Amino acid sequence: MRTATMTTDHYHALTRAPDPGAPLIFAFHGTGGDEGQFFDLAGALVPGAGVISPRGDVSEGGAARFFRRTGEGVYDMDDLALRTERMATFVAAAKAAHPGAPIYGFGYSNGANILASVAMAHPGLFDRVGLLHPLIPWDPAPVPGLSGRRVLITAGRRDPICPWPLSARLIDWFGAQGAEVATEVHDGGHEIRQAELTALAALFEG
Repeated sequence: MRTATMTTDHYHALTRAPDPGAPLIFAFHGTGGDEGQFFDLAGALVPGAGVISPRGDVSEGGAARFFRRTGEGVYDMDDLALRTERMATFVAAAKAAHPGAPIYGFGYSNGANILASVAMAHPGLFDRVGLLHPLIPWDPAPVPGLSGRRVLITAGRRDPICPWPLSARLIDWFGAQGAEVATEVHDGGHEIRQAELTALAALFEG
C-alpha cells in the first residue's frame, strides 16, 4: 500500500488507501503530536486498512491541536464548534471517496476530544470510535444516532489532565445513548498503556 501526503483547505494529512473490503481508519494525534504520531499504529490495527491521519490546524505555542482552548480543560466552545464542522466535512469527503468502506476513528487526548465532538454532532460518520483519554468538560445533549455504535473509552484513574470523574461521566453518557461501550481503565495517569492498544485492536476486529 502506498503512503501519500494530502493537503486540503484545513488539514495536512498522511493517507493510505484501503484494500477492497477493508476499513478506512482516521487517527487523531494528541496536543503537540502530528500526522505521523499514530499513522503506523493505525495501519497495523487492521490488515489492509486505509489510514487518514490529519494534523491539527491550531497552534498553541507551536504545539498542534485540533481546536483552541483558554486553559487546561477550558475550551473555546465557539472554536470547537467551528472546527468540529470542518473536521466532519473532511471525514465526509473521505467517506464519499471510499464508498462501502467502514469508517473507524481513534484519537488520543486532544485528538480524542475532536473525534468525540464530531461523533456527537454527526453520529452517522463513524462506525466505530476509540477515545483514548478524552476530556469532555461540557454536558452533551442526547444523541440517539449513536445507538448501536461501537465505542471504546480508555482512561487513567490518576490522570491529571482528564480527571476520572469526567471520564466515568462520559462512559455513562455514551451508554445512555445506546452505544455499545467498551472500556479500558488503568490506575495510572495520562499515558497510553499496552492494554489500551489491545482494546483498540479488539474494537476494530471483525
